[in-house]
Amino acid sequence: MKQLLLGLDERELIELPALQCRVHRALETPLLGLQTRAAAAGFDLRIASSYRSFERQRMIWNNKALGLRPVLDSAGAPLDLSLMSERDIVLAILRWSALPGASRHHWGTDIDVYDASRIAPDYQLQLTVAETEGDGPFAKFHCWLSEELCTSTGNFFRPYAQDCGGIAPEPWHLSYAPLANEFAREYSETLLREQLEKTELQLKNTVLESLSEIYQRFICISKP
Repeated sequence: MKQLLLGLDERELIELPALQCRVHRALETPLLGLQTRAAAAGFDLRIASSYRSFERQRMIWNNKALGLRPVLDSAGAPLDLSLMSERDIVLAILRWSALPGASRHHWGTDIDVYDASRIAPDYQLQLTVAETEGDGPFAKFHCWLSEELCTSTGNFFRPYAQDCGGIAPEPWHLSYAPLANEFAREYSETLLREQLEKTELQLKNTVLESLSEIYQRFICISKP
């Protein structure tokens, strides 16, 4: 279980060719059902991100810490890391990206969704709140999705629906509640700390020094 929670065990994953994604095997029926209901409502539900390994998340984190990938402020504008303390860089990265070992995507229970029917094939998907509101290409899809999440069986929910001062709102991020809540009960700060202590990680000392604060603000698992 510990390896699965940290994104280090892929034995429970399956490929879903219809959605071109890898997820926990328990998602097969509910996720394909969600896709079918979306199609009936006139939307083409696609997956932008599903399972993500510990190593993939570590690469994302390290590249951001090294300035090889942009680190954004709360409004989505790039930050100048040369003007920031290590602590501020860590908090800025956490606004949009999880620590390796702390991403819900490690579990295979979480997916990022969008509506392919409203965009051109060469559209560069951003996964921003602006895409989901007002005149954004996915606004109608997310209106439907909000109703679907309230009226369906309750299988899926948005763990990052509200801005609570930690992770930025991600209306596109869905979690499969029956399994994700089980994993959340098994997850702990101690489990994460033990893994990070033996991981090659940029800004590692700063992360470990502030891990209790980080855990409460950015990692404490959201539930429906």
